[in-house]
Amino acid sequence: MSRTRIKICGLTREADVDAAVEAGADAVGFVLWSGSARHVSGDRAAALAARLPPFVTPVLLFVNASASEVAAAAADIPQALLQFHGDETPTQCEAAARPYLRAARMAEGFDLLDFAASWRAESALMQALLLDAHVEGYGGAGKVFDWSRIPPSVPCPVVLSGGLNPANVTAGVLAVRPFAVDVSSGVEQGKGIKDAALMRRFCAAVREADARLAAGEMPELPAAR
Repeated sequence: MSRTRIKICGLTREADVDAAVEAGADAVGFVLWSGSARHVSGDRAAALAARLPPFVTPVLLFVNASASEVAAAAADIPQALLQFHGDETPTQCEAAARPYLRAARMAEGFDLLDFAASWRAESALMQALLLDAHVEGYGGAGKVFDWSRIPPSVPCPVVLSGGLNPANVTAGVLAVRPFAVDVSSGVEQGKGIKDAALMRRFCAAVREADARLAAGEMPELPAAR
């Protein structure tokens, strides 16, 4: 199997961008939603993204932003992948004419297969669904959802998010086998302040899971803890 990709989100400092790259991140996320404690401006995101080497992807996270706001930020970082984490429709997400991730909030009773099928039918540019915990407001607030809610045959790539950290991400990869994992608060000293050692441990834990899967390990799907 191919290796699990790693996205580290909510970066605000140059040192953290450099440390995330050194740790082995495939993508780094910049939050352009002003309601987040990890918010950065479009200009700041562009300056941080300029530090990234080739093949490390910047991701711009939006929550119910206007079309003009999305277009301006995307124009400043032409290599960026977009991420929509609010109540955006497929038409709104497609308007930027850029590849994107769509967040899916895994509430009790949420039908992920119907959601995925609907978005695949209406969206030409959606690259993957990012699965996060359902909490008040937007984002997962560092909460883990029950991974057993994820059906085994989602018809698009899945990014596992929601409360991941170095201690539980190996289990998450073994159980869900996502295309990628996404972490923010699980590798922080404080909101928006990343911890280089935690980022290294997180990436190493993902690689451990990949090695165990390559060796043929077949774990049962547990409820996340």
